[in-house]
Amino acid sequence: MIALDDLGRLGKTSNIDYAQEILRLKKELNAIILAHYYQESEIQDLADFIGDSLELSRRASETKAEVIVFAGVHFMAETAKILSPNKQVLLPDLNAGCSLAEGCPASLFKQFRAQHPDHISITYINCSAEVKAASDIICTSSSAEKIIRQIPDDKPIFFAPDRNLGRYLIKKTGRDMLLWEGSCVVHETFSMRKLISLQLEHPKAELIAHPECEEPLLEKASFIGSTSGLLKYVQGFKGKEFIVATEPGILHQMEKYAPSNTYIPLPPEAACSCNECPYMKLNTMEKLYLCMRDRSPEITLAADIIAKALVPIQRMMEMSK
Repeated sequence: MIALDDLGRLGKTSNIDYAQEILRLKKELNAIILAHYYQESEIQDLADFIGDSLELSRRASETKAEVIVFAGVHFMAETAKILSPNKQVLLPDLNAGCSLAEGCPASLFKQFRAQHPDHISITYINCSAEVKAASDIICTSSSAEKIIRQIPDDKPIFFAPDRNLGRYLIKKTGRDMLLWEGSCVVHETFSMRKLISLQLEHPKAELIAHPECEEPLLEKASFIGSTSGLLKYVQGFKGKEFIVATEPGILHQMEKYAPSNTYIPLPPEAACSCNECPYMKLNTMEKLYLCMRDRSPEITLAADIIAKALVPIQRMMEMSK
């Protein structure tokens, strides 16, 4: 929803060539545009780098640009600020949040940690900066298994906030982890009934899925991987059909890198667009242009949060090499 104080700004931009103006502003600001795979295709096409959370974190830490424009969600932009505290980090819409981050408030997370002081906390990157600051190690869906396998067997693990990803990792690694009961609003909406219908229509199609999906669906998948993992996987085939169980924004890159394949997004149970992340889709070309024009909204974090959160993020970067 557009805030009332944004209505005036938005109403004055209808005749602007957003792509042209964004590229002009990027040069003027010495900016870099980072975009997640779940962004609208037109934003992906303008970005300097497109990736999943781990790839974009690395780009944010390496860039020499003065301004980082993050076409993603709030926790991703916060991560960029933690990694580049002296740079200006812009997010097109501050309301672009994450159900996983919202379902893991820092106060409750700290309280739970205090109740289990012997556990090492491996926290999925889909969390707030304050939760990161209270964690031992951050991980992404592409790095989690590798990180968990480096933890000594005698050290108990607390994994938050995604229970589905946690259950998948327990199966993959054999580690008995204590899980936070959080989930992604997108990945838990996919319909088993509609999957069966699609498989009847496309008997040769292969189901590939993100590990944030519910366990019954993961059991049906022939390949499970992060967004970047799914993209890399389909590039190994030509002329194949895939049913894709993740946010459909990734299909744009799949069609670019492996155009001979057919990609079928798995729909939700309801007759809605619930398989699209409502937070990711808050970012638009218009808002991207406005945030660069006005250099706002800007991500700001307290120095102590940045210092504390940087430690577990750096551990992730090192352990995921």
